[in-house]
Amino acid sequence: MKNNEIKNPKMEVPTGMEMNDRDYLNSILELEKNMSNNYSIALNEASNDYLYEDYFTLLEDTKDAAREAYNLMFEYGWYTLEEAEEQKVNEKIHCLEQKIKDLKGEA
Repeated sequence: MKNNEIKNPKMEVPTGMEMNDRDYLNSILELEKNMSNNYSIALNEASNDYLYEDYFTLLEDTKDAAREAYNLMFEYGWYTLEEAEEQKVNEKIHCLEQKIKDLKGEA
């Protein structure tokens, strides 16, 4: 079987009860993800355009921060990606195309 992993060398961190760099960065990533989800809800419920624009700016900032945290974790080898096989990609595309047809009533 072909190795489809895309990863960087893992930076080792101390183990034990104390939080380490990976723990802190993972906590930051989780916080930014949760904040962006909450800002998304706030956008839907904004009472005026000015508030909406402020929330939207905050949403962009939190999304950017989450992406930076994720990229750091990937750089340090704490996240591993897997290259998708072409057959699996094509199956997913076919499945999504079928769902779209079903929603349009083109079954």
